[in-house]
Amino acid sequence: MRQLQHFIGGKATRGAATRDGEIFDPNSGQVQARVCLGGVDDINAAVEAAKKAQPEWAATNPQRRARVMFKFKELLEANMDELAALLSSEHGKVIADSKGDVQRGLEVIEFACGIPHLLKGEYTEGAGPGIDIYAMRQPLGVVAGITPFNFPAMIPMWMFGIAIACGNAFILKPSEKDPSVPVRLAELMLEAGAPDGILNVVHGDKEAVDAILTHEDIKAVSFVGSSDIAHYVYQTGTANGKRVQAMGGAKNHGIIMPDADMDQVIADFSGSAYGSAGERCMALPVAVPIGKDTADEFVGRMQEEVGKLTVGISTDPEAHYGPVVSAAHRQKIEDYIEMGVKEGADLLVDGRGLSLQGNEDGFFIGPSLFDNVKPDMQSYQEEIFGPVLQVVRADSLEEAARLPSEHQYGNGAAIFTRNGLAARQFAQKVNVGMVGINVPIPVPVAYHTFGGWKRSAFGDTNQHGPEGIKFYTKVKTVTQRWPDGDVADQSFIIPTMQ
Repeated sequence: MRQLQHFIGGKATRGAATRDGEIFDPNSGQVQARVCLGGVDDINAAVEAAKKAQPEWAATNPQRRARVMFKFKELLEANMDELAALLSSEHGKVIADSKGDVQRGLEVIEFACGIPHLLKGEYTEGAGPGIDIYAMRQPLGVVAGITPFNFPAMIPMWMFGIAIACGNAFILKPSEKDPSVPVRLAELMLEAGAPDGILNVVHGDKEAVDAILTHEDIKAVSFVGSSDIAHYVYQTGTANGKRVQAMGGAKNHGIIMPDADMDQVIADFSGSAYGSAGERCMALPVAVPIGKDTADEFVGRMQEEVGKLTVGISTDPEAHYGPVVSAAHRQKIEDYIEMGVKEGADLLVDGRGLSLQGNEDGFFIGPSLFDNVKPDMQSYQEEIFGPVLQVVRADSLEEAARLPSEHQYGNGAAIFTRNGLAARQFAQKVNVGMVGINVPIPVPVAYHTFGGWKRSAFGDTNQHGPEGIKFYTKVKTVTQRWPDGDVADQSFIIPTMQ
Protein backbone atom coordinates (compact mmCIF):
# COMPACT_ATOMS: atom_id res chain seq x y z
CA MET A 1 0.00 0.00 0.00
CA ARG A 2 1.22 3.47 -0.87
CA GLN A 3 2.85 5.34 2.03
CA LEU A 4 2.84 9.13 1.91
CA GLN A 5 5.68 10.87 3.72
CA HIS A 6 6.55 14.41 4.77
CA PHE A 7 8.43 16.67 2.35
CA ILE A 8 11.15 18.45 4.34
CA GLY A 9 14.26 20.16 3.02
CA GLY A 10 13.48 19.07 -0.53
CA LYS A 11 13.18 15.36 0.31
CA ALA A 12 10.49 12.84 1.17
CA THR A 13 11.00 11.58 4.70
CA ARG A 14 9.10 9.78 7.39
CA GLY A 15 11.00 11.80 9.94
CA ALA A 16 10.19 11.04 13.54
CA ALA A 17 6.59 10.00 12.88
CA THR A 18 5.48 6.94 14.85
CA ARG A 19 1.81 7.07 13.84
CA ASP A 20 -0.04 6.66 10.53
CA GLY A 21 -3.36 7.84 9.23
CA GLU A 22 -5.55 6.26 6.57
CA ILE A 23 -6.26 7.91 3.21
CA PHE A 24 -9.58 6.71 1.80
CA ASP A 25 -10.92 6.61 -1.72
CA PRO A 26 -14.34 8.21 -1.12
CA ASN A 27 -15.71 6.55 -4.26
CA SER A 28 -15.11 3.02 -3.01
CA GLY A 29 -14.93 3.66 0.72
CA GLN A 30 -11.69 1.69 0.84
CA VAL A 31 -8.30 2.66 2.27
CA GLN A 32 -5.98 3.43 -0.63
CA ALA A 33 -2.89 4.73 1.17
CA ARG A 34 -1.41 5.62 4.53
CA VAL A 35 0.12 8.90 5.63
CA CYS A 36 2.62 9.42 8.42
CA LEU A 37 1.40 11.72 11.18
CA GLY A 38 4.13 13.94 12.50
CA GLY A 39 4.50 15.97 15.65
CA VAL A 40 6.89 18.31 17.41
CA ASP A 41 10.09 16.71 16.10
CA ASP A 42 8.91 16.86 12.49
CA ILE A 43 7.82 20.49 12.79
CA ASN A 44 11.21 21.27 14.35
CA ALA A 45 12.96 19.58 11.41
CA ALA A 46 10.87 21.56 8.92
CA VAL A 47 11.61 24.82 10.73
CA GLU A 48 15.34 24.11 10.67
CA ALA A 49 15.21 23.39 6.92
CA ALA A 50 13.21 26.57 6.38
CA LYS A 51 15.56 28.70 8.50
CA LYS A 52 18.53 27.39 6.54
CA ALA A 53 16.98 28.25 3.17
CA GLN A 54 15.15 31.48 3.90
CA PRO A 55 17.92 34.12 4.23
CA GLU A 56 19.40 33.42 0.80
CA TRP A 57 15.92 33.23 -0.74
CA ALA A 58 14.98 36.58 0.83
CA ALA A 59 18.20 38.07 -0.55
CA THR A 60 17.27 36.85 -4.05
CA ASN A 61 15.93 39.82 -5.95
CA PRO A 62 12.14 39.85 -6.46
CA GLN A 63 12.43 39.50 -10.21
CA ARG A 64 14.27 36.18 -9.87
CA ARG A 65 11.74 34.97 -7.31
CA ALA A 66 9.02 35.91 -9.80
CA ARG A 67 10.68 33.74 -12.44
CA VAL A 68 10.45 30.75 -10.11
CA MET A 69 6.77 31.47 -9.54
CA PHE A 70 6.19 31.76 -13.28
CA LYS A 71 7.92 28.42 -13.89
CA PHE A 72 5.78 26.90 -11.13
CA LYS A 73 2.69 28.25 -12.91
CA GLU A 74 3.81 26.57 -16.13
CA LEU A 75 4.34 23.28 -14.32
CA LEU A 76 0.86 23.48 -12.78
CA GLU A 77 -0.62 23.91 -16.23
CA ALA A 78 1.44 21.06 -17.66
CA ASN A 79 0.45 18.72 -14.82
CA MET A 80 -3.20 19.80 -14.51
CA ASP A 81 -4.66 16.41 -15.44
CA GLU A 82 -2.41 14.53 -13.02
CA LEU A 83 -3.16 16.92 -10.16
CA ALA A 84 -6.92 16.83 -10.78
CA ALA A 85 -7.02 13.04 -10.91
CA LEU A 86 -5.00 12.75 -7.70
CA LEU A 87 -7.18 15.32 -5.99
CA SER A 88 -10.43 13.61 -7.01
CA SER A 89 -9.16 10.21 -5.88
CA GLU A 90 -8.73 11.44 -2.30
CA HIS A 91 -11.35 14.18 -1.96
CA GLY A 92 -14.13 12.76 -4.14
CA LYS A 93 -15.05 15.88 -6.10
CA VAL A 94 -15.54 15.37 -9.83
CA ILE A 95 -12.60 15.93 -12.17
CA ALA A 96 -13.92 19.21 -13.58
CA ASP A 97 -14.29 20.57 -10.05
CA SER A 98 -10.79 19.39 -9.16
CA LYS A 99 -9.39 21.25 -12.15
CA GLY A 100 -11.21 24.34 -10.91
CA ASP A 101 -9.59 23.80 -7.50
CA VAL A 102 -6.13 23.80 -9.10
CA GLN A 103 -6.98 26.67 -11.44
CA ARG A 104 -8.10 29.05 -8.67
CA GLY A 105 -4.86 28.35 -6.84
CA LEU A 106 -2.89 28.85 -10.04
CA GLU A 107 -4.44 32.29 -10.44
CA VAL A 108 -2.93 33.34 -7.09
CA ILE A 109 0.42 32.09 -8.38
CA GLU A 110 -0.10 34.32 -11.44
CA PHE A 111 -0.72 37.26 -9.10
CA ALA A 112 2.45 36.37 -7.17
CA CYS A 113 4.44 36.59 -10.42
CA GLY A 114 4.01 40.36 -10.10
CA ILE A 115 5.92 40.44 -6.83
CA PRO A 116 8.56 42.96 -8.02
CA HIS A 117 5.80 45.55 -8.38
CA LEU A 118 3.82 44.39 -5.35
CA LEU A 119 6.76 44.84 -2.99
CA LYS A 120 7.59 48.38 -4.09
CA GLY A 121 7.63 50.71 -1.10
CA GLU A 122 6.94 54.40 -0.59
CA TYR A 123 9.33 57.34 -0.92
CA THR A 124 9.15 60.97 0.14
CA GLU A 125 11.82 63.39 -1.02
CA GLY A 126 12.44 66.41 1.17
CA ALA A 127 10.36 65.32 4.15
CA GLY A 128 12.53 67.72 6.16
CA PRO A 129 15.59 69.87 5.47
CA GLY A 130 17.80 67.52 3.47
CA ILE A 131 15.82 64.51 4.77
CA ASP A 132 14.25 61.79 2.64
CA ILE A 133 12.06 58.96 3.93
CA TYR A 134 11.37 55.62 2.32
CA ALA A 135 9.58 52.44 3.38
CA MET A 136 10.27 48.88 2.34
CA ARG A 137 8.43 45.60 2.82
CA GLN A 138 10.54 42.70 4.06
CA PRO A 139 9.65 39.03 4.62
CA LEU A 140 8.81 37.73 8.08
CA GLY A 141 11.08 34.69 7.86
CA VAL A 142 9.51 31.28 8.48
CA VAL A 143 5.71 31.14 8.19
CA ALA A 144 3.16 28.34 8.15
CA GLY A 145 -0.23 27.35 6.80
CA ILE A 146 -2.81 24.86 8.08
CA THR A 147 -5.27 23.91 5.35
CA PRO A 148 -8.60 22.01 5.12
CA PHE A 149 -9.67 18.98 3.12
CA ASN A 150 -12.13 20.71 0.81
CA PHE A 151 -9.62 22.60 -1.37
CA PRO A 152 -6.31 20.70 -1.12
CA ALA A 153 -4.76 22.59 -4.05
CA MET A 154 -6.31 26.06 -4.05
CA ILE A 155 -6.02 27.04 -0.40
CA PRO A 156 -2.38 25.92 0.06
CA MET A 157 -1.47 27.98 -3.03
CA TRP A 158 -3.43 30.96 -1.67
CA MET A 159 -1.03 30.85 1.25
CA PHE A 160 2.39 29.66 0.13
CA GLY A 161 2.25 31.35 -3.28
CA ILE A 162 2.19 34.82 -1.74
CA ALA A 163 4.41 33.94 1.22
CA ILE A 164 7.21 32.44 -0.87
CA ALA A 165 7.10 35.20 -3.48
CA CYS A 166 7.55 37.72 -0.64
CA GLY A 167 10.78 35.97 0.40
CA ASN A 168 9.56 33.74 3.23
CA ALA A 169 10.04 30.02 3.76
CA PHE A 170 6.83 28.08 4.27
CA ILE A 171 5.70 25.08 6.29
CA LEU A 172 2.42 23.54 5.15
CA LYS A 173 0.31 21.26 7.35
CA PRO A 174 -2.41 20.00 4.97
CA SER A 175 -5.47 17.99 5.83
CA GLU A 176 -4.56 14.39 6.56
CA LYS A 177 -7.68 13.31 4.63
CA ASP A 178 -6.31 14.26 1.18
CA PRO A 179 -2.62 15.16 1.55
CA SER A 180 -1.11 13.91 -1.72
CA VAL A 181 -1.72 16.99 -3.86
CA PRO A 182 0.07 19.32 -1.39
CA VAL A 183 3.14 17.07 -1.53
CA ARG A 184 3.02 17.08 -5.32
CA LEU A 185 2.82 20.88 -5.28
CA ALA A 186 5.96 21.01 -3.13
CA GLU A 187 7.74 18.74 -5.61
CA LEU A 188 6.73 21.00 -8.49
CA MET A 189 7.88 24.08 -6.60
CA LEU A 190 11.28 22.46 -6.21
CA GLU A 191 11.31 21.61 -9.91
CA ALA A 192 10.47 25.25 -10.67
CA GLY A 193 13.70 26.36 -9.00
CA ALA A 194 12.79 27.06 -5.39
CA PRO A 195 15.61 26.06 -3.01
CA ASP A 196 15.37 23.02 -0.78
CA GLY A 197 13.54 23.96 2.40
CA ILE A 198 11.56 26.89 1.03
CA LEU A 199 8.35 24.83 0.88
CA ASN A 200 8.02 22.00 3.41
CA VAL A 201 5.01 19.75 3.97
CA VAL A 202 4.45 18.10 7.35
CA HIS A 203 1.46 15.77 7.79
CA GLY A 204 -0.28 15.45 11.10
CA ASP A 205 -3.20 16.21 13.35
CA LYS A 206 -3.60 18.37 16.47
CA GLU A 207 -0.11 17.50 17.69
CA ALA A 208 1.44 19.03 14.57
CA VAL A 209 -0.93 22.01 14.70
CA ASP A 210 0.02 22.81 18.29
CA ALA A 211 3.70 22.46 17.44
CA ILE A 212 3.26 25.09 14.73
CA LEU A 213 1.28 27.44 16.97
CA THR A 214 3.85 27.36 19.76
CA HIS A 215 7.13 27.30 17.80
CA GLU A 216 9.05 30.50 18.48
CA ASP A 217 10.65 30.62 15.02
CA ILE A 218 7.35 30.52 13.10
CA LYS A 219 6.34 34.15 12.73
CA ALA A 220 2.91 33.88 11.10
CA VAL A 221 0.21 31.26 10.66
CA SER A 222 -2.62 31.14 8.14
CA PHE A 223 -5.52 28.77 8.75
CA VAL A 224 -8.73 27.71 7.01
CA GLY A 225 -11.20 25.31 8.65
CA SER A 226 -14.11 25.21 11.07
CA SER A 227 -14.85 28.25 13.23
CA ASP A 228 -14.20 26.59 16.57
CA ILE A 229 -10.74 25.47 15.44
CA ALA A 230 -10.11 28.83 13.75
CA HIS A 231 -10.80 30.56 17.05
CA TYR A 232 -8.45 28.17 18.85
CA VAL A 233 -5.71 28.73 16.24
CA TYR A 234 -6.11 32.49 16.50
CA GLN A 235 -6.03 32.57 20.30
CA THR A 236 -3.13 30.13 20.62
CA GLY A 237 -1.07 31.62 17.83
CA THR A 238 -1.44 35.23 18.94
CA ALA A 239 -0.76 34.23 22.56
CA ASN A 240 2.57 32.92 21.29
CA GLY A 241 3.41 36.18 19.54
CA LYS A 242 2.44 35.20 16.01
CA ARG A 243 0.61 37.05 13.31
CA VAL A 244 -2.51 34.93 12.58
CA GLN A 245 -5.24 34.89 9.99
CA ALA A 246 -7.81 32.16 10.70
CA MET A 247 -10.76 31.61 8.37
CA GLY A 248 -13.72 29.69 9.77
CA GLY A 249 -17.10 28.35 8.75
CA ALA A 250 -19.96 29.90 6.81
CA LYS A 251 -23.68 29.93 6.22
CA ASN A 252 -24.07 31.94 3.05
CA HIS A 253 -27.50 33.28 2.07
CA GLY A 254 -28.94 33.91 -1.38
CA ILE A 255 -31.67 36.59 -1.40
CA ILE A 256 -34.16 36.15 -4.27
CA MET A 257 -36.07 39.31 -5.19
CA PRO A 258 -39.46 39.00 -6.97
CA ASP A 259 -37.94 40.54 -10.12
CA ALA A 260 -35.04 38.06 -10.34
CA ASP A 261 -34.39 36.01 -13.46
CA MET A 262 -35.75 32.74 -12.08
CA ASP A 263 -34.19 30.60 -14.78
CA GLN A 264 -30.77 31.89 -13.82
CA VAL A 265 -31.55 31.66 -10.10
CA ILE A 266 -32.42 27.96 -10.36
CA ALA A 267 -29.26 27.21 -12.34
CA ASP A 268 -27.13 29.21 -9.91
CA PHE A 269 -28.52 27.55 -6.79
CA SER A 270 -28.21 24.11 -8.34
CA GLY A 271 -24.48 24.57 -8.78
CA SER A 272 -23.72 26.65 -5.70
CA ALA A 273 -25.72 24.60 -3.19
CA TYR A 274 -24.91 21.12 -4.49
CA GLY A 275 -21.65 21.47 -6.40
CA SER A 276 -18.70 19.67 -4.79
CA ALA A 277 -21.33 17.99 -2.56
CA GLY A 278 -21.71 21.30 -0.72
CA GLU A 279 -18.21 21.03 0.73
CA ARG A 280 -17.32 24.66 0.08
CA CYS A 281 -17.11 27.53 2.53
CA MET A 282 -18.59 29.72 -0.21
CA ALA A 283 -21.44 27.35 -1.08
CA LEU A 284 -24.94 28.85 -1.07
CA PRO A 285 -26.89 26.56 1.31
CA VAL A 286 -29.64 29.03 2.27
CA ALA A 287 -32.18 30.47 -0.17
CA VAL A 288 -34.28 33.43 0.96
CA PRO A 289 -37.08 34.11 -1.53
CA ILE A 290 -39.07 37.29 -0.86
CA GLY A 291 -42.84 37.02 -0.98
CA LYS A 292 -45.09 33.97 -1.22
CA ASP A 293 -45.28 33.91 -5.02
CA THR A 294 -41.50 34.08 -5.37
CA ALA A 295 -41.02 31.40 -2.72
CA ASP A 296 -43.59 29.04 -4.18
CA GLU A 297 -42.12 29.33 -7.67
CA PHE A 298 -38.56 28.89 -6.43
CA VAL A 299 -39.36 25.87 -4.25
CA GLY A 300 -41.40 24.14 -6.95
CA ARG A 301 -38.80 24.64 -9.64
CA MET A 302 -35.91 23.84 -7.33
CA GLN A 303 -37.51 20.59 -6.29
CA GLU A 304 -37.82 19.66 -9.94
CA GLU A 305 -34.22 20.70 -10.64
CA VAL A 306 -32.84 18.66 -7.73
CA GLY A 307 -34.46 15.61 -9.25
CA LYS A 308 -32.30 16.06 -12.33
CA LEU A 309 -28.99 16.05 -10.46
CA THR A 310 -26.68 13.07 -10.98
CA VAL A 311 -24.46 11.84 -8.18
CA GLY A 312 -21.62 9.63 -9.37
CA ILE A 313 -18.03 8.62 -8.92
CA SER A 314 -15.55 11.44 -9.29
CA THR A 315 -14.35 10.23 -12.71
CA ASP A 316 -17.88 10.14 -14.16
CA PRO A 317 -18.10 13.04 -16.65
CA GLU A 318 -21.90 13.01 -16.36
CA ALA A 319 -21.94 13.39 -12.57
CA HIS A 320 -22.80 16.78 -11.11
CA TYR A 321 -20.99 15.90 -7.90
CA GLY A 322 -19.26 12.95 -6.27
CA PRO A 323 -19.00 11.50 -2.77
CA VAL A 324 -18.22 13.45 0.36
CA VAL A 325 -14.77 13.09 1.86
CA SER A 326 -15.41 10.53 4.60
CA ALA A 327 -17.97 8.23 6.19
CA ALA A 328 -17.90 10.37 9.33
CA HIS A 329 -18.69 13.51 7.36
CA ARG A 330 -21.56 11.79 5.56
CA GLN A 331 -22.98 10.77 8.92
CA LYS A 332 -22.68 14.34 10.18
CA ILE A 333 -24.66 15.62 7.18
CA GLU A 334 -27.33 12.97 7.66
CA ASP A 335 -27.58 13.90 11.33
CA TYR A 336 -28.25 17.52 10.36
CA ILE A 337 -30.99 16.39 7.96
CA GLU A 338 -32.62 14.43 10.76
CA MET A 339 -32.27 17.45 13.02
CA GLY A 340 -34.08 19.63 10.49
CA VAL A 341 -36.93 17.14 10.28
CA LYS A 342 -37.29 17.02 14.06
CA GLU A 343 -37.24 20.82 14.25
CA GLY A 344 -40.25 20.99 11.96
CA ALA A 345 -38.80 22.05 8.61
CA ASP A 346 -40.39 20.50 5.52
CA LEU A 347 -38.02 17.96 3.92
CA LEU A 348 -39.05 17.98 0.27
CA VAL A 349 -36.12 15.96 -1.05
CA ASP A 350 -34.26 13.49 1.17
CA GLY A 351 -30.76 12.59 0.00
CA ARG A 352 -30.04 10.04 2.69
CA GLY A 353 -29.50 6.37 1.90
CA LEU A 354 -28.05 6.86 -1.57
CA SER A 355 -26.05 3.86 -2.81
CA LEU A 356 -24.36 3.48 -6.18
CA GLN A 357 -24.25 0.07 -7.79
CA GLY A 358 -20.70 -1.21 -7.73
CA ASN A 359 -19.70 1.44 -5.20
CA GLU A 360 -22.00 0.57 -2.34
CA ASP A 361 -19.34 1.39 0.24
CA GLY A 362 -18.59 4.84 -1.19
CA PHE A 363 -19.36 7.98 0.80
CA PHE A 364 -22.29 9.13 -1.31
CA ILE A 365 -25.24 11.25 -0.24
CA GLY A 366 -27.94 12.64 -2.48
CA PRO A 367 -29.14 16.23 -2.64
CA SER A 368 -31.61 17.35 0.03
CA LEU A 369 -34.04 20.28 -0.02
CA PHE A 370 -35.84 21.85 2.98
CA ASP A 371 -38.64 24.40 2.88
CA ASN A 372 -40.06 26.53 5.70
CA VAL A 373 -36.84 26.59 7.68
CA LYS A 374 -36.96 29.04 10.60
CA PRO A 375 -34.09 31.22 11.90
CA ASP A 376 -34.30 29.75 15.39
CA MET A 377 -33.62 26.19 14.16
CA GLN A 378 -30.23 24.77 15.08
CA SER A 379 -29.91 23.18 11.66
CA TYR A 380 -30.10 26.70 10.19
CA GLN A 381 -27.79 28.31 12.70
CA GLU A 382 -24.94 25.84 12.11
CA GLU A 383 -22.89 24.96 9.06
CA ILE A 384 -23.92 21.64 7.48
CA PHE A 385 -21.20 21.55 4.79
CA GLY A 386 -23.05 19.11 2.59
CA PRO A 387 -25.51 18.94 -0.33
CA VAL A 388 -28.41 20.40 1.64
CA LEU A 389 -30.35 23.52 0.60
CA GLN A 390 -32.55 25.24 3.18
CA VAL A 391 -35.29 27.68 2.16
CA VAL A 392 -36.10 30.46 4.64
CA ARG A 393 -39.05 32.54 3.43
CA ALA A 394 -39.16 36.31 3.95
CA ASP A 395 -41.79 38.99 3.35
CA SER A 396 -39.46 41.90 2.54
CA LEU A 397 -35.91 42.75 1.54
CA GLU A 398 -35.34 44.23 5.01
CA GLU A 399 -36.36 40.96 6.66
CA ALA A 400 -34.28 38.94 4.20
CA ALA A 401 -31.18 41.08 4.69
CA ARG A 402 -31.37 40.69 8.46
CA LEU A 403 -30.84 36.93 8.16
CA PRO A 404 -27.21 37.00 6.95
CA SER A 405 -26.50 40.19 8.88
CA GLU A 406 -27.54 38.68 12.22
CA HIS A 407 -26.20 35.17 11.61
CA GLN A 408 -23.12 34.06 13.58
CA TYR A 409 -21.24 33.54 10.32
CA GLY A 410 -20.44 36.34 7.93
CA ASN A 411 -18.54 34.85 5.02
CA GLY A 412 -20.73 35.81 2.09
CA ALA A 413 -24.19 36.60 0.76
CA ALA A 414 -25.75 37.03 -2.65
CA ILE A 415 -28.75 38.89 -4.02
CA PHE A 416 -30.58 38.05 -7.23
CA THR A 417 -32.43 40.99 -8.73
CA ARG A 418 -32.80 43.35 -11.69
CA ASN A 419 -33.14 46.31 -9.31
CA GLY A 420 -29.84 48.17 -9.19
CA LEU A 421 -30.80 50.35 -6.23
CA ALA A 422 -31.87 47.35 -4.13
CA ALA A 423 -28.65 45.52 -5.00
CA ARG A 424 -26.52 48.55 -4.19
CA GLN A 425 -28.16 49.12 -0.83
CA PHE A 426 -27.94 45.43 0.04
CA ALA A 427 -24.25 45.32 -0.80
CA GLN A 428 -23.59 48.41 1.32
CA LYS A 429 -25.53 47.34 4.39
CA VAL A 430 -25.35 43.54 4.69
CA ASN A 431 -23.05 42.45 7.52
CA VAL A 432 -20.83 39.96 5.67
CA GLY A 433 -17.38 40.08 4.11
CA MET A 434 -18.16 39.14 0.50
CA VAL A 435 -21.23 39.93 -1.59
CA GLY A 436 -22.48 38.61 -4.91
CA ILE A 437 -24.93 40.51 -7.08
CA ASN A 438 -26.45 37.92 -9.42
CA VAL A 439 -23.30 35.91 -8.67
CA PRO A 440 -23.93 32.85 -6.47
CA ILE A 441 -20.39 32.14 -5.29
CA PRO A 442 -18.69 35.54 -4.88
CA VAL A 443 -15.11 34.34 -4.38
CA PRO A 444 -12.93 37.31 -5.38
CA VAL A 445 -10.33 36.95 -8.11
CA ALA A 446 -6.69 36.57 -7.09
CA TYR A 447 -5.77 40.27 -7.21
CA HIS A 448 -8.55 41.12 -4.74
CA THR A 449 -8.81 39.48 -1.32
CA PHE A 450 -10.87 36.75 0.30
CA GLY A 451 -12.23 37.06 3.82
CA GLY A 452 -15.38 36.89 5.88
CA TRP A 453 -16.62 38.64 9.00
CA LYS A 454 -17.84 37.59 12.45
CA ARG A 455 -17.15 33.91 13.24
CA SER A 456 -16.09 33.30 9.65
CA ALA A 457 -12.72 34.95 10.21
CA PHE A 458 -10.39 35.76 13.09
CA GLY A 459 -7.67 38.33 12.53
CA ASP A 460 -7.66 41.57 10.58
CA THR A 461 -6.02 40.50 7.30
CA ASN A 462 -7.66 38.68 4.39
CA GLN A 463 -6.30 35.89 2.19
CA HIS A 464 -4.28 36.56 -0.99
CA GLY A 465 -4.30 39.74 -3.08
CA PRO A 466 -2.84 42.94 -1.56
CA GLU A 467 -3.89 41.76 1.91
CA GLY A 468 -1.77 38.64 1.44
CA ILE A 469 1.29 40.76 0.66
CA LYS A 470 0.60 42.75 3.82
CA PHE A 471 0.20 39.62 5.94
CA TYR A 472 3.47 37.97 4.89
CA THR A 473 5.67 41.07 5.13
CA LYS A 474 6.62 43.72 7.68
CA VAL A 475 7.28 47.40 6.95
CA LYS A 476 10.59 49.05 7.66
CA THR A 477 10.74 52.84 7.34
CA VAL A 478 14.06 54.61 6.81
CA THR A 479 14.66 58.31 7.47
CA GLN A 480 17.93 59.45 5.88
CA ARG A 481 20.02 62.60 5.67
CA TRP A 482 23.32 63.00 3.89
CA PRO A 483 25.28 65.80 5.59
CA ASP A 484 26.42 68.78 3.60
CA GLY A 485 29.57 70.47 4.91
CA ASP A 486 30.42 70.59 8.63
CA VAL A 487 28.73 67.72 10.49
CA ALA A 488 30.08 68.52 13.94
CA ASP A 489 26.99 70.44 15.03
CA GLN A 490 24.64 67.67 16.14
CA SER A 491 21.14 68.25 17.46
CA PHE A 492 19.98 66.44 20.59
CA ILE A 493 16.27 67.01 20.05
CA ILE A 494 13.89 64.79 18.13
CA PRO A 495 13.71 65.78 14.42
CA THR A 496 10.59 67.75 13.45
CA MET A 497 9.25 69.31 10.28
CA GLN A 498 10.29 72.82 11.42
